[in-house]
Amino acid sequence: MSRKDTSTRLVYSTDQGRIKATEPESAPPEGDGIVRIRRETAGRKGKGVTTISGVLLAEKELKTLAKTLKQQCGTGGSVKNGIIEIQGDVRDKVKALLEAQGHTVKLAGG
Repeated sequence: MSRKDTSTRLVYSTDQGRIKATEPESAPPEGDGIVRIRRETAGRKGKGVTTISGVLLAEKELKTLAKTLKQQCGTGGSVKNGIIEIQGDVRDKVKALLEAQGHTVKLAGG
């Protein structure tokens, strides 16, 4: 029994090892150009997190911005689904930093 292989994508080579698929450069997300900053505690066992959404940057630039914000705030965080999460309630500090970079910023939520 022979199996007909319809896949032409190379996954592993003895010369190079595992071959990673190249992903196309993604376009920045669409939006209204307003960066929204909110404090969230839902699903985090009561721990407050500052979330930043609406930043119209590609994934690589978004991660660079997140790194800068984390360093300026002196705290940790991550980027998930195009939303930057910074640990703690640092909304005012993040707002000042983003406005200094030329972004239009709104504090959302209560």
